[in-house]
Amino acid sequence: MIVEWLFFTGSPGKNETLGVAKYFGVHASLLMVFQLLLVARLPWLDRRIGMDRLTVWHRWLGFTLLWTLLTHAFLVVLGYARLDDASLGSTFLALGGVPASLLGMVAAAVVVLIGAVSVRAVRSRLRYETWHGLHLLLYVALGLAFVHQLLETTTFTATAFATGYWWVLWLLSFGSLLGGRVALPVWRNARHRFRVSAVVPESDDAVSVYITGRHLERLPARAGQFFVWRFPGHQPWWSANPFSLSAAPDGRSLRLTAKAVGDASAGLRRLPVGGRAVLEGPYGAFTSLHRTGRGMVLIAGGMGITPVRALLEEAATDTDLIVLYRVRSEREAVLGEEVRALSAERGARLRLLVGRTGSGMRPFEPDGLRALVPDIVERDVYVCGPPAMTSAVLAGLRALGVPRRQVHAERFGLA
Repeated sequence: MIVEWLFFTGSPGKNETLGVAKYFGVHASLLMVFQLLLVARLPWLDRRIGMDRLTVWHRWLGFTLLWTLLTHAFLVVLGYARLDDASLGSTFLALGGVPASLLGMVAAAVVVLIGAVSVRAVRSRLRYETWHGLHLLLYVALGLAFVHQLLETTTFTATAFATGYWWVLWLLSFGSLLGGRVALPVWRNARHRFRVSAVVPESDDAVSVYITGRHLERLPARAGQFFVWRFPGHQPWWSANPFSLSAAPDGRSLRLTAKAVGDASAGLRRLPVGGRAVLEGPYGAFTSLHRTGRGMVLIAGGMGITPVRALLEEAATDTDLIVLYRVRSEREAVLGEEVRALSAERGARLRLLVGRTGSGMRPFEPDGLRALVPDIVERDVYVCGPPAMTSAVLAGLRALGVPRRQVHAERFGLA
């Protein structure tokens, strides 16, 4: 890799420990560049890989970055302590008085904070809005890290080639972030001028929100995709929620359907008709573009029915369709009547799988899937639902030998 070549051909550290610290430092910078590209939500990357997989990569790359930064920081303190024959504590305080080092320390502290709240045990106790707000500090950390590297001349300006290489990487990554997360959403919202046209309760704890706007036929949205939604006046500007389209885009309106599981989703019932909506997207590769054959199995659990219902609506009438909808009770089958009507219209076979988890009902084990869909190995399988259900379905499909290219899964959220 170019980074290794730059490191081994550049100037060595003041001692061996600082040399190793520099090695971890340049790789931390490279990981940050990759993180920026992953969170930029570039349409061409999302369409090919899918936001679901990109989010998983972002999570594990984030933890790799955390440990790389901590290793780099510890070795820098240890290296200078050995160089000056001083204690670790006094060396740490002395480095804190150097602007370049202080910026690096603050960036590392922010990454540690984000890593701590992203641990599953902690994340599960936080509201999505709180976690998302804290996660925005990542951009602060990346900016500080860039200035830290810029001031640390041993890597950024060691040679003319090194300077050009790092400038290209950082400009490409920051440019992608600004393009994907700022410029494109601002342009689309200015062009389409999204507004709330109707708010329709679907059940005691679920609601559909209809959105209209200008030139929606030019919005590149497909059934199965999702948007990140903001409703000014309904939530703080920094708070946003990902919701799938629950109806296939028709060029005239968009629809989301959400269950009240957080402050933002619970408050959707109170959205004023005519109010502004700010949309970011569309995102996701959970679309029919990735089909490999004519037969499809659509598997939904709970609110995972929203993108599945949209895919069902979009499907051609000659598609061989089977729909499996897993719910704890028939009352909880959100959009159930619409799914029944669309299934009848499309000639799809619908199975409503009713029962509580732990009641002995295991439809997604290999034998259960084979009994429900005998030719499932020959079909494209689309799965969307709670994490535990999705994992169970994917495990069953692997056991049955369904090729990976035929399996399309979408998990909830961007966390």
